[in-house]
Amino acid sequence: MAPLRLVQVGLGGWGRDWIKIARAEPRVETVAFVDANPESLRLAQERGAPEDRCFASLEEALSTTQADAVLITTGANAHVPVALAALAAGLPVLVEKPFAPTALEARQVVRAAQARNLPLMVSQNYRFHPAPRLAAQLVREGRLGEVGYVEVDFRRNSPRQVAEPTAHNLLPHPLLLDMAIHQFDLMRFVLGREPVSIDCHAFNPPWSPFRDPASAVATVEFEGGLIVSYRGSWVSSGPVTPWAGEWRMDLSGGEVRWTSRNDPPPDRVQVRPLSKRARSLPLPAVPHLDRAGALAAFVDAVRAGTEPESSGRENLPSLALALAAVRSAGEGRAVPLAEFLGPDDLR
Repeated sequence: MAPLRLVQVGLGGWGRDWIKIARAEPRVETVAFVDANPESLRLAQERGAPEDRCFASLEEALSTTQADAVLITTGANAHVPVALAALAAGLPVLVEKPFAPTALEARQVVRAAQARNLPLMVSQNYRFHPAPRLAAQLVREGRLGEVGYVEVDFRRNSPRQVAEPTAHNLLPHPLLLDMAIHQFDLMRFVLGREPVSIDCHAFNPPWSPFRDPASAVATVEFEGGLIVSYRGSWVSSGPVTPWAGEWRMDLSGGEVRWTSRNDPPPDRVQVRPLSKRARSLPLPAVPHLDRAGALAAFVDAVRAGTEPESSGRENLPSLALALAAVRSAGEGRAVPLAEFLGPDDLR
């Protein structure tokens, strides 16, 4: 079968890193690279993007090349207009998270994809690792009974003294929108439940170089009254956690601890049945990790004409949870997810 012809839009630092992800997938051929910034195009060419395949706009790229799908790796504010343009051209879309700045705009993109019966997928790459997939399996099979309480801790220590604020330092809500959305999505994925409300307090320690709050504590209520306690920080003085965070899940029959997406050591899942010793479980094989897993799932969905894992529709509650956390922190109240999600959003 011929490779999926991909147009990549957005060639900033993260976008240029995506070039190697797409190149490593044998079922994909990137036929065009798009960015309005000439310097970004030049740097992409240093990463192997052919000069004759580099374009300043999606429209120019589509008029010059034949494409089967679009990969959007721009800044978050450009996700929606680029996605709508790609869908209007009849092309499936894989977009980086968070895939829209508002729930209303996200819903607009989802409806556009549904109207054209086109796959729309959000790259929630943390799902494509063995530990969360095993943790989700343990919950669904009820091996240790029912989940009653979950704790999630994320700690990183960004540089505290910077001569000039970096782009990361200036991101709007760098923890809740750029990072915690990974953990929020994993909560839904692992627990198999949808969030009901969130009560969040976000803040900056005195030494934080970030403009917006880089630390937060939150209580998330899920369906059935299940409570998840989240603590996260970009400027923690504590031991650094793996990127997916450290998870402790209390179940009626024992405890599950797991962590994922780390530099060595790899993912870990440990179970401790009541009155027994803890033991580590063998991890399932995951043929494509992280963003490679998201890209492979997207290719599968496009070829099969099916809804991908972490589709735009399925991702709406993850985005809504991050947006509700921001609103909760700003207004000092618990925020129901119903303020962002309508009754038809999961259908």
